[in-house]
Amino acid sequence: MNAALAAAAHGLIGVRFRLHGRDPATGLDCVGLVAEAMRRAGFAPVVPIGYSLRSAEPDRLLPFARLSGLIAEPRSPDILLVRVNAVQQHLLIATATGFIHAHAGIGRVVLMPGACPWPIARGWRVSHHKED
Repeated sequence: MNAALAAAAHGLIGVRFRLHGRDPATGLDCVGLVAEAMRRAGFAPVVPIGYSLRSAEPDRLLPFARLSGLIAEPRSPDILLVRVNAVQQHLLIATATGFIHAHAGIGRVVLMPGACPWPIARGWRVSHHKED
């Protein structure tokens, strides 16, 4: 778990959910949450636009993960791409006590304590190269 990324994500708990949201002032979705937490932790994410997380194929996000400096890490990732159901994917940020994610049903960024309840499709760690 990357402590700086987790701390940045903790600072976003309570932010309103908004599909394709990229600004904490107006709302974040799961991609926006990961991007904003990465920025706040000093990383430089490259964010997809015009995407739908309702898809059976997670590979569409792989080029953005690579461009953002994320490194595949299936064992103890900082960021997880999970399958909420057969056609819906979702991003989570790992913390010491659980996972932070943009919860559409609750309408906010929340901390989900404990183990991840969904199958993990991909996992990444943030690289140690921060913005200058």
